[in-house]
Amino acid sequence: MSGRGGGQPRPGPGGRTKSGKPRPGTGGYGKRRLEGKGPTPPAQMRPGHPAQRRGAAAAAPPAGRNGSRDEPQVPRPDSRAPGSRQPDSRAPGSRQPGNRAPDARQPVRSRGSGNAPELIAGRNAVLESLRAAVPAIALHVGPRLDADERISEAITLAADLRIPVVEAGRSELDRLTGGAIHQGLALRVRPYSYAHADDLVARAREAGEQPLIVALDGVTDPRNLGAIVRSATAFGGHGVLVPVRRAAGVTAGAWKASAGTLARTPVAQAPNLVRTLAAYQEAGLFVAGLDAGASMPIDQLDLADGPLVLVIGSEGKGLSRLVEETCDAVVRIPIRGPAESLNAGVAAGIALYEVSRLRDGARS
Repeated sequence: MSGRGGGQPRPGPGGRTKSGKPRPGTGGYGKRRLEGKGPTPPAQMRPGHPAQRRGAAAAAPPAGRNGSRDEPQVPRPDSRAPGSRQPDSRAPGSRQPGNRAPDARQPVRSRGSGNAPELIAGRNAVLESLRAAVPAIALHVGPRLDADERISEAITLAADLRIPVVEAGRSELDRLTGGAIHQGLALRVRPYSYAHADDLVARAREAGEQPLIVALDGVTDPRNLGAIVRSATAFGGHGVLVPVRRAAGVTAGAWKASAGTLARTPVAQAPNLVRTLAAYQEAGLFVAGLDAGASMPIDQLDLADGPLVLVIGSEGKGLSRLVEETCDAVVRIPIRGPAESLNAGVAAGIALYEVSRLRDGARS
């Protein structure tokens, strides 16, 4: 009997016992296979990382006259040549042939996050957009789809809206949607054509009405933008003004939330919201801001019956300091419940209704 107790044979080299059985805890691979892979490499050295792709693109040689890149020919070691060495697959950090790092000279294909602009992916999302008559360029349908009523309805709605239906392969849909889960359907939305800030005033003048414009300050949710456009259309608004930066734009989500009213009420972009509001004031319009901390309730707004720009702030921060200083008046919506604030879309709807009511009372 051995001195190790229980008759256990002494482990031999290579992680195996004298009887040839794997030593417990090694899996039969030995000590080397139990070693870790070492510290995590920097971002620019991780295959597939955005930093690595940017570095690879920056290091790529310029294109030649024929459009191809002049790549240096790197000799590969010949395993048959004397003195050549092959990487040890057992060494820590070495890569197996099936897990080889991509060549830095070749572009790395990224599936992305699925947030491709002006493109809707997924059967439910595409079907809802078509039902809302979102203006689209083409409906991309994957081949050999399983039987689903949503697919046939989407194709029928696209035909009724005169939207071209294009058959696309799965790889093509992956590329179009940036790797989003498209379920074989993708809808390319037509880019929105923004109006100029002066066009909103001209639209009111042509209709012979007092201008009523809604300006958004810090509203970043496209669904809120669509809901505000819908309320502006319902209560006599002549347009919505949004900043170019750090603000929601007209996307497919805005189209769906507007229930088609974006086709009738224009949205204009302002490079600088404060300067555009000041230009409106010089043109004879009053600017009233909506803020929960204001002392004046909105039903006491005497400027409502005149040419008005109603500024809606974000739900969390409200109006920015410079915008609030530009306003001729700041009003609030009285809240009697425990809620501290209202959603921007809900607040805009209530404020526009109150302005419409005050205007009707002034005309009577």
